[in-house]
Amino acid sequence: MLAAKLVQQGACRLGLRARLFSSARRIQHENPLGLPRRPDRAPQLPRRGGPIQKKPIPHVKKVLAVASGKGGVGKSTVAGNVSTSTPSSPLGRRMRVGILDLDIFGPSIPMLMGLQRTDEPPLTSAGAILPITNHGLPTMSMGYLLPKSESGSREDAAVVWRGLMVQKAVQQLLFDVDWSDAGHGPGLDILVVDLPPGTGDVQLTLGQLVVVNGAVIVSTPQDVALADVRRGISMFRKVSVPITGTVLNQSYFVCPSCVTPHYVFGSPTAFRTIATSLNVPVLGELPLVKGVSTGGDGGVPYILTASKEQADEDSAGGAVWRNVMQEMAGNVWQALEER
Repeated sequence: MLAAKLVQQGACRLGLRARLFSSARRIQHENPLGLPRRPDRAPQLPRRGGPIQKKPIPHVKKVLAVASGKGGVGKSTVAGNVSTSTPSSPLGRRMRVGILDLDIFGPSIPMLMGLQRTDEPPLTSAGAILPITNHGLPTMSMGYLLPKSESGSREDAAVVWRGLMVQKAVQQLLFDVDWSDAGHGPGLDILVVDLPPGTGDVQLTLGQLVVVNGAVIVSTPQDVALADVRRGISMFRKVSVPITGTVLNQSYFVCPSCVTPHYVFGSPTAFRTIATSLNVPVLGELPLVKGVSTGGDGGVPYILTASKEQADEDSAGGAVWRNVMQEMAGNVWQALEER
């Protein structure tokens, strides 16, 4: 099965415990991440259809889900940039935001945050996983828990699990991560949850077990992506998750020598029509910008890249992208505060 090693020296200095992927078949389904048993068990999905009591995530005030019906629409990119576009709270301090990557089979947050070669996260003395921080943003992902190759990369490591294992792993990532920095911090104002595509086990587990305060649905202009927007919104409504709004990614392209939008993937009219018919706000329409992809591949969210060279290369499209993202993030945070 999966084997993993922990960073022993750092863990010992901090009084932290080792974590190991379970190799004992008898406990794989109940504890796929191999965590120590804890007295405060996470809520369980009922086996015979009883009522489910949703619970808040420990040390987290608000939860925002970022989802898409179709893969490859830029959902993780939106999640990462929304998370780093943090405004000040009414008290005048920066809001404390973290990001949880719940894509078990294809985690993207480690690369987008420049953490794909990080060591495994240590455990607290109580057996909870500690997030890994970069760009001032605490993060957690299945990608941090996979074994490394001899080159130090996890790119070839695959999770080959059936549905029950996935559900249990999601429960552990939701309720066994300590967002309070082992009790030394105040916790998070907002946790952004980056979901995998579709409407399957991960989405239902989150929606049924956790108090989710809002959801952002990401799409691109193509009809094949828009068809899944409806399904995603329907799924969240069935589990009583409020829809904060929708985002149209790669809406148009602005070439460096002009200011005219080019709708290379189709007109945004269909997207707007669907949003109106479903009574869902349009949070923003993001242009197609080369630097967004370059920043993601380099482990730096585009909202944090501000060099003159980058601005010159991306021209007007880059400035529009940043403005739309900042405005969109502000509206999302305000909507969550009002719930």
